[in-house]
Amino acid sequence: MGLELYMVGVIVEDMPRAVEFYRRLGVEFAEGSESKQHVEVKMSGLTFFLNTKEHNRRWDHAKTEASGGYRIILEFYLKTAEALQAKYDEMIGYGYASHAAPFKPSADLHFAMIDDPDGNTILLSAFEEKEN
Repeated sequence: MGLELYMVGVIVEDMPRAVEFYRRLGVEFAEGSESKQHVEVKMSGLTFFLNTKEHNRRWDHAKTEASGGYRIILEFYLKTAEALQAKYDEMIGYGYASHAAPFKPSADLHFAMIDDPDGNTILLSAFEEKEN
């Protein structure tokens, strides 16, 4: 077996703001996560975590700021185009920035993109339901 991705982490400016965003998106962080410098949640065999910049400096002494393009893009799958549209509308309704309104990059795929409070692009995706 080859190398497997074990964790995906996002370095955040403001933990309470980031936890609120990802909870609204649908990630289930434990109560009290807002007051921590590192929080994580297991998802489908992968761990997703948030670190404050201060916490990150303690273990990554060579860290440099990202420049140009996306720093990271995280894709979250929703089961239907309707669920994608509803989640996009909900997040925009909370005041988060739209990166791209819902669109169809192919006949059976739906995408929408929003930016998290730290400027990372969140891709929402759903496949068209096939009629039998």
